[in-house]
Amino acid sequence: MKRTGEELFSNGHSLTDFWRWAHSDILSNAERGHLAEFIVAMALGIDEDCRKEWDAYDLLFKDNIRIEIKSSAYLQSWEQTSLSKIVFDIKPTRLWDEKSHKYSDSRIRRSDIYIFCLFKCTDVEKANPLDLAQWDFYIVRTSEINKKLSNQKTISLNSLKRLEHKKADFTELKKAVENFQK
Repeated sequence: MKRTGEELFSNGHSLTDFWRWAHSDILSNAERGHLAEFIVAMALGIDEDCRKEWDAYDLLFKDNIRIEIKSSAYLQSWEQTSLSKIVFDIKPTRLWDEKSHKYSDSRIRRSDIYIFCLFKCTDVEKANPLDLAQWDFYIVRTSEINKKLSNQKTISLNSLKRLEHKKADFTELKKAVENFQK
């Protein structure tokens, strides 16, 4: 169920108060990942539903295109002495079965495409994850990852660029995903 944020705790605090408290640090790794999923959902026009935590993939686009979203950034929410290396998680995973309450035995990638979301800003003074111009998106077919990287668990930005991919900014992302599947 999608909430409005106006729902109240019994002491009068709102759900928005909780969201501000728990999820305001959108540069942190965990929150940036959720933010990246939302940004892609917005770009694709599929942000009307709630995020599903335990699905086998992150988003489902038209024609049943299953999408896995991964994010990385040069900047982190903690003090840094140097920029972070750009690495994305691509490890095959086990599927959670809601009925049996067990994980599958096999580890595979269950999406049709990956969208790698890079928060590319390197200036801590100008960093704003809400500024969609500060993001780049790389679209790669899961079959390409499986073929070239097999069971590899992570991929660097340079290695990602050597795969067959489509790079897009936020305004181009929907069209890039649609055209990439043809």
